[in-house]
Amino acid sequence: MLFPILVVAPVTVGFVVWWSEHYDRGQLLRRVNTDLVVTHDAFARLQRDYLSQLQRFAASHSFYTAFEADDAHRVQDQLAAIKGTTGFDFLHVSDLQGRWTMTLGADDFGSSRRSTLLEHVVNQGVARVGVELYSAADLFQEGLRLQDAARLSLIATPRAAPSERLEETRAMVVRAIAPLRGVQGTLVALLDGGVIINRDFQLVDAVRDLVYGKGSLPEGSIGTVTVFLDEVRISTNVPLKLGERALGTRVSQQVRDQVLGGGQNWVARAFVVNDWYISAYEPIVDADGTRIGMLYTGFVEAPFRATYVNTIVIVVALLLLGVALAGLVAVLGARAIARPIEHMASVAKALRAGDDRRIGEVGSHDEIGALARQFDETIDLNKLRNDEVRRFAEAVEATVETRTRELSDKNVRLEDSVSLLRATRRQLLAAEKIAALGEVTSGVAHEINNPIAIIQGNLEVMRAELGDAASSVDTAVDLVLEQVRRIHTIVDNLLRYSRSGEQMQCPSAVDLKRIVADTIALVEHEASARAVRVVVEQLPLNPVSIDAQELQQVLVNLLLNAIQASPRGASVTLLSRDWESRGVVLEVLDDGPGIAQQHLSRVFDPFFTTKGARGTGLGLSVSYGIVQSYGGELTVGSTPGHGARFSVYLLSDPEIGEDAA
Repeated sequence: MLFPILVVAPVTVGFVVWWSEHYDRGQLLRRVNTDLVVTHDAFARLQRDYLSQLQRFAASHSFYTAFEADDAHRVQDQLAAIKGTTGFDFLHVSDLQGRWTMTLGADDFGSSRRSTLLEHVVNQGVARVGVELYSAADLFQEGLRLQDAARLSLIATPRAAPSERLEETRAMVVRAIAPLRGVQGTLVALLDGGVIINRDFQLVDAVRDLVYGKGSLPEGSIGTVTVFLDEVRISTNVPLKLGERALGTRVSQQVRDQVLGGGQNWVARAFVVNDWYISAYEPIVDADGTRIGMLYTGFVEAPFRATYVNTIVIVVALLLLGVALAGLVAVLGARAIARPIEHMASVAKALRAGDDRRIGEVGSHDEIGALARQFDETIDLNKLRNDEVRRFAEAVEATVETRTRELSDKNVRLEDSVSLLRATRRQLLAAEKIAALGEVTSGVAHEINNPIAIIQGNLEVMRAELGDAASSVDTAVDLVLEQVRRIHTIVDNLLRYSRSGEQMQCPSAVDLKRIVADTIALVEHEASARAVRVVVEQLPLNPVSIDAQELQQVLVNLLLNAIQASPRGASVTLLSRDWESRGVVLEVLDDGPGIAQQHLSRVFDPFFTTKGARGTGLGLSVSYGIVQSYGGELTVGSTPGHGARFSVYLLSDPEIGEDAA
């Protein structure tokens, strides 16, 4: 409830402060700008007044008759009279070239200052008035007294532009020139007069009294008007200290650059002599359009600032008081609403925690009380519905539990059926492979027996014919005969493979160490030729029952494949380990490129080979059939680029193989 107030209050205070600052400052700047317009008009009117007085004097009968009579004394007397009544600092009658013909002193003959203003009067024949800048030499020409009256000592002023000048010897002059015409109406002479603005306070005090009259400014503020010659105050009522005008002080550099340098008016706060003023400046230009000074009006800012701050403090205090009262009312109202709601919230929290509570009477007969009663009724109804839902959920849960147990039992039976189906599928695939191999090899086996028998017979004949001479090759002959017998055994087994499902009759346990050693001897020549090292690791302890020659055939086939697949300098490992208590696992590992994933499922298929013309595709298929016939298993695993692993699982008890089958 308090959050909107806490948000709106600072925003409102900030807006009031900003708006007041913007509005009040705008009002002050508009006023000082109006004051500058009034000062500008007064300065222009002052010039017109001097011109008007000069024109009336030139048109007067007494002056005109004295001028026509060329009576210098009478003209001088009248010039002195008009000078005393009008305030002109100098008056001359000159010819059209500016040479004095009649002046106030008998010996003061000279010439007037040549300027654009003088040329306009001569060329156009009409009276003109304007502001001109007179140098010290020009003032000396007009009279020593004028030169001394115009001189001002410069006073160091804060924020003014740096300057090495110590005094101002120039003067700003309001110069009026009226044409004098002869009997024929032709222009014959000029009446030239001037008023020095330096130390002349008539204008600035008159404007101050007009614009900043009594009661127009807050107490403590003063209105000021100044005429600048360039950047120097030559006529001002800005105080330097009590009872002393700030003559000879200079304007701040920032104002000087904008008004004199850029020719733009300044309407803003500015530092004036020793304090901040709300100020307005405009450039003063001569007849040539050259900026020779500035016109200024302004008033002290501090009293306005104090009044503004006091007003803001009062407004903010009233606003904060209103906010506090509004906050108090909001808190009291919110408390009357919040207490019943908080009680309802605590009851809701207790209900979530399991505590069966009710709101009861909240001491309110409005919408909050009605809501509390409805809340209690809803709680009672909800409790009734919850009891019904709980009873229904318990019944559903019992039914779901029963159905879950039934489903679990069915899943177990289904998993057993799937496992049996997978095992049967593997056996069917193996049987198909063996049957396919048997069909191919049954015809081949018969053809192999005849040349083998001839080889065996001829070897016996050679040994008998050579007699003792054959003793040097007995070992080789025995090895050949042993391999011939091995071929006979392989051929007999191949013939038995053709009868699908026939289980091999296992002899007694074999000596794995001897079989491994003999196998290594048989492949050593191939390994040496390919610079491949054969490593044997961990001989097993469990005995196995398998025909020694057939096991040697399987190992030779696997080792030769591994040697041929390995690069030069690599190694092939024959690893043997116990297979729990069931038998032995023989593993052949190589460092070759491995077998592609799409070929793994076809490795043991008859006639499948990746060797091209160098392979027949029967080696692994025959080996797989031999291991299967003894109840074992031959598996393959490979990761491309990391070699292959062939694992031969052999059983210790042949009955295990029959059970597996």
